[in-house]
Amino acid sequence: MNSLQTSKHQVGVIGVGVMGEALLAGLVSAGLPGSQISFAEKRSDRAAEISAKYGAQALELTELTKSCDVVLLVVKPQDLGLLLGEIGSNFKSGALVISFAAGKKTEFIESKVGSDVAVIRVMPNTPTLIGEGMAALSVGKKVSADQIKFVEAFLSASGKVITVDEKLQDAVTAVSGSGPAYFFAFVEAMISAATSLGLSQEDATTLTIQTIVGSAGMLSESGLTATKLRENVTSPNGTTAAALAKFSEGGLSDLIKSAMQAARDRSQELA
Repeated sequence: MNSLQTSKHQVGVIGVGVMGEALLAGLVSAGLPGSQISFAEKRSDRAAEISAKYGAQALELTELTKSCDVVLLVVKPQDLGLLLGEIGSNFKSGALVISFAAGKKTEFIESKVGSDVAVIRVMPNTPTLIGEGMAALSVGKKVSADQIKFVEAFLSASGKVITVDEKLQDAVTAVSGSGPAYFFAFVEAMISAATSLGLSQEDATTLTIQTIVGSAGMLSESGLTATKLRENVTSPNGTTAAALAKFSEGGLSDLIKSAMQAARDRSQELA
């Protein structure tokens, strides 16, 4: 991971909800001093909490955009247009704007800001909150190599990061952006099924979560593919094979494909 300890950038974060705070924490973890970070927050109690926790300074929107070299937009897609209408003309010359709004294209953002402002689009996910996030970035027309390195440095402090062509961002949203919810839904279903088999809620939860955690660890550390790991667990005519046959009968692969296509299509609608 690259360090931001020597960076001179002043960085502003607009939107310090759950994800905004996670990204701000990533900046600090990557070595950027809190004194070089500012944020915009309407609630005074929340602003005081963030300032005390990270040493960052709360600023009004206009002041933040005029003073920062890098601005993170961590807002809902439906709010982005209104926000840029308010602040789009205030960005510093040569500033970098990083949008975390699903579906919103760099071209749209570029049309709302100065002609010399660079734009990067990022799709993160919620495991960023525990330093295990997955982020995919796409660059706009005026982004420099140094700006890309800066973004990669703080995103990698909270997980992994890749660069993709922007036309693939809707697919990324369907895989890793929305993906944690698919995973949680599967865990819910396993726990529910376990209790229907007679296990207590507590035991069902412990068994399911540790099985999922251990399996994810094997995927990450074994060097084996998901297919090979599945085959290793599946004895012919055994218990696992019986369960997997039911998945196949129920069309699990087709169902997942259909769900992810729906997520991609919704991301496209948000553009």
